[in-house]
Amino acid sequence: MSKVEVYTSAVCGYCVAAKNLLKSKGLEWTEIRIDTDPAQRDTMLARSGGRRTVPQIFVNDQLVGGYEDLVAANRSGKLAQLLEGVA
Repeated sequence: MSKVEVYTSAVCGYCVAAKNLLKSKGLEWTEIRIDTDPAQRDTMLARSGGRRTVPQIFVNDQLVGGYEDLVAANRSGKLAQLLEGVA
């Protein structure tokens, strides 16, 4: 099974949209709240190359990006490749 991690905060419409897209694909994910744990924000910044916005989504430790990046990856087939461990 693929490892999906989503860095989020409480007040984030794009975070909700990203989780809904993942849910519609039957995926499970680990949600990492950066608003309740400042150390996780630092981890997210390091892993994402300095991206400060949420969500930041990782599939099998590879950065997908934010919600719009997730939608684009889903449409292009890249998300399926990441989930299969091909990309």
